[in-house]
Parts: sequence; C-alpha cells; structure tokens
Amino acid sequence: MIQNHPLDFPKTQNVQAAGKALNISILSTHASASNDIEQAFAAARRDGAGAVIVAGDALFAGSGQHIAAAAANNRMPSIGIYRDHVAWGTLMSYGQNIAEFHRRAATYVDKIFKGAKPGDLPVEQPMTIGLFINGKTAKALGLAIPRSLLISADKVIG
Repeated sequence: MIQNHPLDFPKTQNVQAAGKALNISILSTHASASNDIEQAFAAARRDGAGAVIVAGDALFAGSGQHIAAAAANNRMPSIGIYRDHVAWGTLMSYGQNIAEFHRRAATYVDKIFKGAKPGDLPVEQPMTIGLFINGKTAKALGLAIPRSLLISADKVIG
C-alpha cells in the first residue's frame, strides 16, 4: 500500500484488517511528493509486494501519469480509487466518482452560505461505486482478468 502519510492509521488499519482476513500480508510505504512515487513502487517491489494499492489522497489524485509509469517500470499491478488513472495505464480503480463527490460537496457549501448549520446537514455516502479495468495493462503484465470481473466492470479500457 502506497500512501502519502506514513502514519495514516485509519487507511492502514482498514487495509491491514482486510489483508489479514484473506491471509495476505500488507506492506506499507509512502510518497510525500510526486517525485517519490517511483521510489515507493521500487520499494514495494524490493520488499516482495505482488501488487500495489494506491491510497486515496490529494497528492495521488493528480499523479495518475506518475503512478502508471512507476507501476509499469516496476511491473506492478496497481489499484486505486481514481478512475482517470486507468486511462494512464494503472491496472484498475474501484471507488466513487470523484467529480460527483465534488459536486455534492458544492451543494453543502451552498447550503452553509445560505445559513444552514453544518451540524444539521446529513452525512451522505456515495450513491455509486465504479470499477474500471485497463485490459492493455493486464495483458502487458501477463495477467488474466477473470471474466466475471470483466463483466462486472463499469468500463474496460483496451
């Protein structure tokens, strides 16, 4: 798992718990700037990781090209939450539509500017989660994506 903050406990703990339930060891490394992404992937490979989870973070949101290049250079399958990264060459993404998330946040700001108390506004969960897969990347890595996963995907590129 590559994350921006080395001590981002909630994300790390959630991923560690999921890995433990599946009997998968989760290694953690971090990148605090775009230039650190390549080194983080190299460290993951050197430590024996078989794939990389890229944490949802503002740094990584705009680093799709760096992430895809580092993943390709290190021959590491990678998954994150940003669907636009799949077009750059990451293997897959699974998460909410970030553009929709920002639109929903704007409606909250509008309500607050109009006098609503933030504590009175309901907490909302994402309405849809999307799965995007880059078939060209899978092929380059020698991975066979199960047909059931391809059928479940919202979009398969390449």
